[in-house]
Amino acid sequence: MTWVQPVTLTGRHVSLVPLAQDHRDDLAAVVAAEGLDRLWYTTVPSAEGMGTEIDRRLGLQEAGTMVPFALLTPEGRAVGMTTYMNIDSANRRVEIGSTWVSGTVQRTGLNTEAKRLLLAHAFEVLTANAVELRTHAMNHQSRRAIERLGAKLDGILRAHMILPNGTLRDTAVYSILGTEWPVVRAHLDWQLEKPRA
Repeated sequence: MTWVQPVTLTGRHVSLVPLAQDHRDDLAAVVAAEGLDRLWYTTVPSAEGMGTEIDRRLGLQEAGTMVPFALLTPEGRAVGMTTYMNIDSANRRVEIGSTWVSGTVQRTGLNTEAKRLLLAHAFEVLTANAVELRTHAMNHQSRRAIERLGAKLDGILRAHMILPNGTLRDTAVYSILGTEWPVVRAHLDWQLEKPRA
């Protein structure tokens, strides 16, 4: 059995459930309505390619290198995807990545709570030593969101990946250590509880 297994994680704003083809139509509708697949600095599957992407992620799960989730609203509508990936069982390290979420639920607490649930599971159940988060160095919105979580910048992997449009991605690598989790947890709990204007 691999170290990281599919699991359902539930909060007030979001449920993370094992990704399945049942989520395809909701996810494709989000991408089609918002044009998320046209963002040049990130890779979001097209509406037409959503079924193929779900199959790809499930194949990586079978190989033991990824555990993919659908992000569901409290009403049960799928509005995004995320994963545990680059699973390193020997060193108890995992990355939270390949994440995208509908603009309609950004700044609502849904994504913050999703990260809170994933981090809590990684540190409190899996006893991870470190959790990584990575993004395109030019994706300033994502970098600010990662930094708001309390993650620290480890560095930039220059010319790290070739994107579908042929450009080279410099990857900003962040991490949270197990020893940092109590402070990060308190910070995230405050972010979720504080009054919103």
